[in-house]
Amino acid sequence: MSTPLKESSRGLGRRLLFLLAVAAGFMVSNIYYGQPLLDRIGKDLGIPTSGVGLIVASSQAGYLLGLVLLVPLGDVMNRRVLITLHIAATALGGSVVALADSPTALLGGFLLLGLASSVVQTIVAYTAASSTPDQRGGNIGTVTAGVVSGIILARTLAGGLTDLWGWRSVYVLAAVAGAVLAVAVFRALPQERAGRGRVRYWRAVSSVVVLTRRDRVFRTRALITMLLFASFGVLWSGMSLLLSGPAWNLSPSVIGLFGLAGLVGVVAASRAGAAADRGWGQRVTAWSLVALLGSWVALSLGSWSLLWFVAGIIVLDAAVQAVHVSSQTLIVAGAEESASSIIGSYMVFYSVGSAAGAAAVAPVYDAWGWTGASVLGAVFAVLALAVWGMDRLRSSRAAVRGVVRSAQHAGAE
Repeated sequence: MSTPLKESSRGLGRRLLFLLAVAAGFMVSNIYYGQPLLDRIGKDLGIPTSGVGLIVASSQAGYLLGLVLLVPLGDVMNRRVLITLHIAATALGGSVVALADSPTALLGGFLLLGLASSVVQTIVAYTAASSTPDQRGGNIGTVTAGVVSGIILARTLAGGLTDLWGWRSVYVLAAVAGAVLAVAVFRALPQERAGRGRVRYWRAVSSVVVLTRRDRVFRTRALITMLLFASFGVLWSGMSLLLSGPAWNLSPSVIGLFGLAGLVGVVAASRAGAAADRGWGQRVTAWSLVALLGSWVALSLGSWSLLWFVAGIIVLDAAVQAVHVSSQTLIVAGAEESASSIIGSYMVFYSVGSAAGAAAVAPVYDAWGWTGASVLGAVFAVLALAVWGMDRLRSSRAAVRGVVRSAQHAGAE
């Protein structure tokens, strides 16, 4: 029998970090498998077209509940046990979806699957808390790269399996992956040291309110993230409207291939984490937000050039992941023991932003076409850049006031 991989004094080992990245990638896939399958699932279970959106909504609702109620448990109980149980629960959720014979059972299964899949953020928090300061950003970047890969490849994998064996086979895979990874993670994660500080559960759950009110770094990064992923949501929810419309008339399977362009975000996530470890987190954020705004210039040309459209996807996804990793590194620094509640709170803003972007793009596209959608995405990018700029300006003014007070104090002496 194998023994748990030991955490060295230098933090997480490479094999354990790779396992955590793979687990995070598979878990986040559970939220995205269903997006290209809505028509097939709806027809199979007699769900009208107007109601198939509830499939995605139920998994997203479960994920949001998990962020608020389950992820903070990482600051309260043994993280090795919590992560294992969390992953095992995705096996149960996948099984319920695969065996569902009614819309009610299906939506219940998706709710459970989304709830359990919030383990992604428990894994990120564990990675942050278990890493040394000089490797934290890089390790978060590696796990985030796994998450990005899972998001992008989920749609392609789901479409291929559905063509071969039907949509239920996708969730059989989800159930099997959950069971296998639960065993692997439990055997690989080291025993936690005794005496690790704990916080009360309800205090951890309320941290999203407390952090937003009291912690300027968290508040700034949370607002940037909300706007960042609103811009992200505009692209990925609006893309099919453009590509399947009169301009291009592409099939869903071909549209899904455009997601592969986002794999560049995997590299960006890893590089951004390493840069944050060197103290360049603010610099990475500034340039990435400028790149995000620039990506919408290229994306706006998508009505007549797919080459510019793909270039815009690459730049946008790389920029989003770079800011995302930098933000997580900055908000956890110095508060590793509370990493679960901090990351969970931060991801609430991520979910709200993603949902807002996705909800806003359809009516805007209907009224003003892809040009209007592009302007909407760019507006979110401008607002994110403005939040960052105002925070830097406040920090500079505070630093100047500190220097003046020090000089006055020295003169008085």
